[in-house]
Amino acid sequence: MPRAEPGDLVGAATLERMAAAPRYNRWMYERLRPWVGRRVLEIGAGIGNMSAFLIDRDRVVLTDTEPYYLGRLRAQYADHPHVTVAELRLPAADARLAAERLDTVVCLNVLEHIEDDRASLVAMHDLLAPRGRLILLVPSLRALYGSLDEALGHFRRYVPRELAAKLSEAGFRVRHLEYFNLAGVPGWWFTGRVLRRRLIPRGALRWYDALVPLFRLERFLPWRIGQSLIAIGEVAA
Repeated sequence: MPRAEPGDLVGAATLERMAAAPRYNRWMYERLRPWVGRRVLEIGAGIGNMSAFLIDRDRVVLTDTEPYYLGRLRAQYADHPHVTVAELRLPAADARLAAERLDTVVCLNVLEHIEDDRASLVAMHDLLAPRGRLILLVPSLRALYGSLDEALGHFRRYVPRELAAKLSEAGFRVRHLEYFNLAGVPGWWFTGRVLRRRLIPRGALRWYDALVPLFRLERFLPWRIGQSLIAIGEVAA
């Protein structure tokens, strides 16, 4: 099994901690599931926290940039002939992936890591077949940017108007845009702006995951704000 590179230790530790939050992972996927098609590319699959929910599709391509993550994904899905694991470094294009005629690109908590997010959105647009959809989840609220973001290599956090404009500039029609995870706002702010931690505390994450059934009620609240933004972009016919 490949070993994690020193520069990826924070990211790898964060993914491992998130893997121990199954209620949160399922909640996120359920918010995205209505938009997921049958031929799916996941960008920045990491250790497969979201990939596990996509395996029932007809064709799945899992990508990342880190050899450690690619090695884990290949080992995990070696017995799934409809799953391919490949390296993808946005904003570089890959004609082989474009030839897959994908109807869905899933990109969760990745775009903020890429300096040229505009070019990366164009690259994702070009990977999709006509009427294909980009399912995008990014961190929101610039005031939350702190030590957690810095340690993870985030260039930015987004606001709805900015994200919608960048999607439109890349050629997408914005089908859906909403905040996600209201309950995560105070914890991210306190941990990253007050305590200046570089990792989400395990104990706090366990409590948070246990309370996810309560947090699901956010969709019924009259205000709209959250730690993340979900955006759905569609390619023209």
